[in-house]
Amino acid sequence: MTATRTGRRAATRVVQNEPGSMSWLRPLRNPSVVAGKRTIEFAVLLLLTLALTFVGLIMVLSASTVTGLQETGTPWFYLQRQGMWAAIGLVAMSVVMRLDYRDITRFAPVLMLGTTVMLVALLVPGEHSITANGATRWLAIGPFTIQPSEFAKLALALFAADLIARRNHLVHDNRAVLIPVMFVSLFFAGLVLLQPSQGTASIIVAVAMILLYLGGVSIWSLGSVSVGLLMAFVAFAMSSPYRRARIDSWIDPFNDPSGTGYQTVQSLVGVASGGVDGVGLGSGRAKWGFLPEAHTDFIFSVVAEELGFVGGLMLILFYVGLVLFGLRVAFAAPDRLGMLLAGGITTAIAMQAFINIGAAINVLPISGVTLPFVSMGGSSLMMNLAAMGVVLNVARQIER
Repeated sequence: MTATRTGRRAATRVVQNEPGSMSWLRPLRNPSVVAGKRTIEFAVLLLLTLALTFVGLIMVLSASTVTGLQETGTPWFYLQRQGMWAAIGLVAMSVVMRLDYRDITRFAPVLMLGTTVMLVALLVPGEHSITANGATRWLAIGPFTIQPSEFAKLALALFAADLIARRNHLVHDNRAVLIPVMFVSLFFAGLVLLQPSQGTASIIVAVAMILLYLGGVSIWSLGSVSVGLLMAFVAFAMSSPYRRARIDSWIDPFNDPSGTGYQTVQSLVGVASGGVDGVGLGSGRAKWGFLPEAHTDFIFSVVAEELGFVGGLMLILFYVGLVLFGLRVAFAAPDRLGMLLAGGITTAIAMQAFINIGAAINVLPISGVTLPFVSMGGSSLMMNLAAMGVVLNVARQIER
């Protein structure tokens, strides 16, 4: 049995690295299950992922009680929703980390097609699309509300990692690697920008660039693309009064503390109010209508206010540990595909956390990006847990 399984995994590895192979388009059948082993990287990453998810549930409850009472009449509403998505995400993570990651990439085309359909559906007016704060980012599917852009990040990571690994011998041919990966990333980013969500679109493009860099694409080619993307990013950020106001409020939020700078000012007040050890879990005042989106985009401010500098630092250290061990998995991966998957997913989570926390303390402009595993957001939590399942999958197959 062991010999048969090993042979099948080896055959899968050979087929995927074969020049010109189109194995990622094969029928999605008979994925191989690997026994794997509990490496130190696997244990630490699993523990950190579960810890962040648990902290997130606690902080969502604390940050959403007032909003829940006002909107639904119960303080438990948002916790119940987040708990449901956490359960779904943990099941997805458990399944994904047991399948061979070489087989998981075969699902990339289906996930990309589904993501494209959902992103396009957001552009079609109707009861299925949900608008909040001037952005249409959510789809209502039966009793569920999902955010398609969260699926785009994992779909792109699977597609790009698989393509780069299969075309490793063509990595310096921009037409074979750089152009197709950037085309797909810009296609997804463009659909996300129409919602609009510049922060998430930036992460999608950045994930593609990181995977191309890890895959060995010429630094000069990536540099040329980066310059063009940076110019486009700045132009888009300054293309409307709304976005220019966000930039102005980031530069000096106290210039208009009751207008465009209100959210940033209240976030800073919440962070400063926490001091060293915080005002106590559940005792924060920012969530009492002072800080908009306290349980979503600005949940770090609630953490800093209620748990203080110590709590905020511990949360940041959790992310640092996740990134360090995720990159350790990437460097020790058994093949190029595993390296790209672990490295790409880890850096994507790191960027999202950096952007969210940076906005909360006014190091970066407000972007509407959630804090991975912690902010209220079912699609984000579920897809981040599934993505970590891929990294854990690679960690279980490290050979030493």
